[in-house]
Amino acid sequence: MKPLVLGAVSYLNTKPLVYGLDRRPDLFEVRFDVPAQCAALLHEGRVDLGLIPVVEYLRGTYAIVPGVSIASHGTVASVAVFSRVPIEQARAIAVDVSSRTSVALTRVMCAKRWGIRPEFVHAEPDIRAMLDRADAALVIGDPALAIDPAALGVRKYDLGDEWKALTGLPFVYAVWAGRPGVASGGHCQALREARDRGLANLDAIARLEGRGDAAREDRVRRYLSDNVQYGLGEAERAGLGEFHRLVVEVGVMPALQPLRFYE
Repeated sequence: MKPLVLGAVSYLNTKPLVYGLDRRPDLFEVRFDVPAQCAALLHEGRVDLGLIPVVEYLRGTYAIVPGVSIASHGTVASVAVFSRVPIEQARAIAVDVSSRTSVALTRVMCAKRWGIRPEFVHAEPDIRAMLDRADAALVIGDPALAIDPAALGVRKYDLGDEWKALTGLPFVYAVWAGRPGVASGGHCQALREARDRGLANLDAIARLEGRGDAAREDRVRRYLSDNVQYGLGEAERAGLGEFHRLVVEVGVMPALQPLRFYE
């Protein structure tokens, strides 16, 4: 099989999905970027498969590697809006632009759950600077995990929880996707096996990410074990389809695409 160029994401929650892929140069070449850049590389044809924010799936004609995603069944911890006021009173939300799915999910929450139409202000993920410019701030990934809401005097609205309350479904944040036909069954199986290896080695990942800090190591282990899910079964597919439907309904994206899968 020809090695595929993979565009992976450089966040903590992707570590179990890419575990050991560097030892498979016969199958994959891997590069790491933030989610929005990962999607841009796929759209430009500079990677064969990208671990893309799921809203980006609607921007092209793609297929999805079956059985693998980054998802949550409720609390996700790493995707959240931090607000100085009750969220129903927010007039402006500063958004971290490094993940377009999280921005789209925030827009869905505003329209369908919180009943607000705030101004969206693009900003770098510096929570204090963001809250100086807006009533609330969307922060994702590792920066969101590091924020102590009590210390800032703000409320944290976990978007995994908010989605579950709105729909009763899991939320899918990212999937491996690429042009139809580019990935073989063997490539897809290797990506599922990498995921399984990663989940079997969460202690090793936590030790590496903890960098000798026992408290951080414990937080990493609990986050990867308790908050993030890595399957793509019927419930996750239903959640993904509902999100795509809603982003079109609220005007974030112009049209739906059918869910296509390799194999």
